[in-house]
Amino acid sequence: MMNQTVNYPWYKKEDTDAFFALFQNNLANFVIIAVTMLGMGFPASIVFGKVIPGAAVAVMVGNLYYAYMANRLAKKEGRTDVTALSYGISTPVMFVFLFGVLAPAKALTNDPELAWKIAVAAAFLSGLIEAIVSVTGNWIRNQIPRAAMLGALAGVALTFIAGEMLFNTFSIPVVGLVTLVIIIVGIVGKVAMPFKIPTSLFAVLIGTILAFTLGYQSPTKIVEGLANVGFYPILPSLAAFDGMTLLFGSLIGLLAVILPITLYNAIETMNNVDAMAAAGDSYDVRECQAVDGVGTMLGAVFGGLFPTTVYIATVGSKKMGAGRGYSILNAVVFGIAAMTGVIAALAALIPLAAVAPILVFVGISMVGSAFQSNEAKYFPAVAIAMLPYFANYVMTRFNKSAGEVVSGISEGIVPLGQGAMFTAIILGAITVYIIDRQYVRASIFSLVGAALSYVGLMHAPGLALNAAPQFSLAYILVSVFLVYCAYQLASSTVKEEELTTVGQKAVS
Repeated sequence: MMNQTVNYPWYKKEDTDAFFALFQNNLANFVIIAVTMLGMGFPASIVFGKVIPGAAVAVMVGNLYYAYMANRLAKKEGRTDVTALSYGISTPVMFVFLFGVLAPAKALTNDPELAWKIAVAAAFLSGLIEAIVSVTGNWIRNQIPRAAMLGALAGVALTFIAGEMLFNTFSIPVVGLVTLVIIIVGIVGKVAMPFKIPTSLFAVLIGTILAFTLGYQSPTKIVEGLANVGFYPILPSLAAFDGMTLLFGSLIGLLAVILPITLYNAIETMNNVDAMAAAGDSYDVRECQAVDGVGTMLGAVFGGLFPTTVYIATVGSKKMGAGRGYSILNAVVFGIAAMTGVIAALAALIPLAAVAPILVFVGISMVGSAFQSNEAKYFPAVAIAMLPYFANYVMTRFNKSAGEVVSGISEGIVPLGQGAMFTAIILGAITVYIIDRQYVRASIFSLVGAALSYVGLMHAPGLALNAAPQFSLAYILVSVFLVYCAYQLASSTVKEEELTTVGQKAVS
């Protein structure tokens, strides 16, 4: 029932707390992006002149559209307590794009600008795929077991997010360890910080103060940070289309990363919109997936290279009593921050050891969620789906400079790490269906593994026909064995039914 007279406010006091919660979440991602890319050797002109403004465009577009959707829902249902969906860069997907797309592109081309163009093309393609998936998202979601998908993501979380960031945390323990414990006390222990400052913000402030006070961060960083303040125009570019040539050429193997992580991103949006429906605000999942896809593509057109998603933090904003104002304010603030170089200044001022603990907590939360979201019987499937990313981490970090060391540990590390996301999902799904004694479905996933190995999306350095013959054969043999298991199960079931029938006749 439509109610055009509802007075849905543009902003209310509850939006302030929700804004700070969403702002610091997005800000942490922006700072991590800047610090990580600069550490990889990307020039500031690309990081602050192209990537950050492009990412800000994606954040602005999505936040404003979700504020519009909230207003539409408020009018439709005649309510003023509707909360807009929280939106921003997907943290796990951000790490996959940083280390699974951007880093390999940089290593192979040895050209920061080319690598950036390839990653922008990958982001545009990811957004396009998610927009398309929005039509069939529910069907795909139903085909892949949750334990397999979340287990694969938990592998990324434990290695590239929690693990990598824990290393950075302990690089300056007097900063990182203190910051980490503040986060654990505030978020896990639910202890309020002084002056009701959000825990993450308080932790970063303390960590940064400690770094400067104890000499780990030089005062020259303040000058360096302020030097980055200026005007960074948000301009469109053809980088996404230039990068497509390379993406579908020598770097086509990156599709093994892009396709599954995009599917995960679409499912993440779906799950978080579902959670919001349970909290009282029901939005169209397909429209939200399309918005995320279009937002990602628009961000890529302006130089950004990170897919976006609806945040689970929306439920927290709902509990705070937020409306649409916090979403609008977030869009405005990030637009200003990106164009004025404020994010560049913060990236110079805040040491990585002060921000990394936030991502450690994000990572371990994702691992915990992978188990909590599944029944205990599926824990083995979650665990086995996590393992390929250990190989991928070792391969990504050490294989180029210490290939003989990696080979010396095991010849299986590199092929297991290649296309790790697909491998994780396949192994996890096979395990789930074995647990459920659905051997035919397990066999089908094994055949999918054989096909992906054959074309080089798994266990191979690049796309080619018969790219990984040993693995293709292995998956085919597994499929045959699982069909045999299905036959045995069917035979035993028939015998049990016959015995039951004979027993019933004897009793009668």
